Amino acid sequence: MSNENQGVQGVREKVLMCWSGGKDSAFALHELRQSGRYEVVALLTTVNSQFGRVSMHGVRREMLEAQARALELPLHVVELYGKVSMEEYAEKMRESLQEFLAAGVWQAAFGDLFLEDVRSYREKNLQKVGMKALFPLWGCNTAHLAREFLELGFRAVVVTVDAKVLDESFAGRPFDESFLKDLPAGVDPCAENGEFHSFVFDGPGFRQPVAWRLGEKVTREGFVYCDILPA
Repeated sequence: MSNENQGVQGVREKVLMCWSGGKDSAFALHELRQSGRYEVVALLTTVNSQFGRVSMHGVRREMLEAQARALELPLHVVELYGKVSMEEYAEKMRESLQEFLAAGVWQAAFGDLFLEDVRSYREKNLQKVGMKALFPLWGCNTAHLAREFLELGFRAVVVTVDAKVLDESFAGRPFDESFLKDLPAGVDPCAENGEFHSFVFDGPGFRQPVAWRLGEKVTREGFVYCDILPA
């Protein structure tokens, strides 16, 4: 990470981690904690309150709560009901971010890797409330990053796949060397283009593994979701 905005010597800067429950979020959180420069004060996530799940990943809220307990961090949930407009989403996020800003947290971190439009969107939204974005993994080689994730001892399961680019059999598989080896050419190993999503259940920073078991698979709107249930 750069030395930009380094805090007073010996004082760690407070950061809010924008959390999906997946591998890039977990790796970014690890980088922040390892740096010694930042104090991660909470995990921020959006949940569709109609279904009690993370909108993109389909992971149950109770599994996110179990992750947060294992990571010993508070989970701040932004609740969205049903299909919401981008304007409503932005307003809900702005309300939550303002709460953290009022508490002295002026930076939010993301696990994004290389999509410039996504980075720009996040930065502009944070600027509107007077906050700054951090991207601990930005520009990293995704093939190297995926393998470093495994070498560090993280463990994850693939919970969602885009049926246009991956067979449904990839859903529910462990994110491991075998999974990476079987990915078709053109699929990013970190799925930065949305090819798949994961749920991290163990690794550096976890007090204990999150217990889980596989549920049923469903296909909806071109994506295959594999349910993850408490064990």
